[in-house]
Amino acid sequence: MQQDAKSLDGAPAPILAANDAGGSGMHFADSLKAAVQGVDQQEQLATQKMADVDSGRSDDLVGAMLASQEASLSFSMLMQVRNKVMGAMDELIKLPV
Repeated sequence: MQQDAKSLDGAPAPILAANDAGGSGMHFADSLKAAVQGVDQQEQLATQKMADVDSGRSDDLVGAMLASQEASLSFSMLMQVRNKVMGAMDELIKLPV
């Protein structure tokens, strides 16, 4: 939550640490792995909330629908990032050596 609040102030939060000698920065592969895990957790939460509503354990239909939409949007964003990375890799492969 604190990272979300920090990113709202207009300054982008650093994700990559290029040539980080101390090894304290997050690498690109680690950030992608964390993003995939976060999207998976959101999907599992949305599935659980929907199952609770379906079984009658919860009457929070609005919360379940919001969680479902949030998970869907997160997955769409992750796929867009994936497509951008794949496009960049294709461009790198096409570069003359």
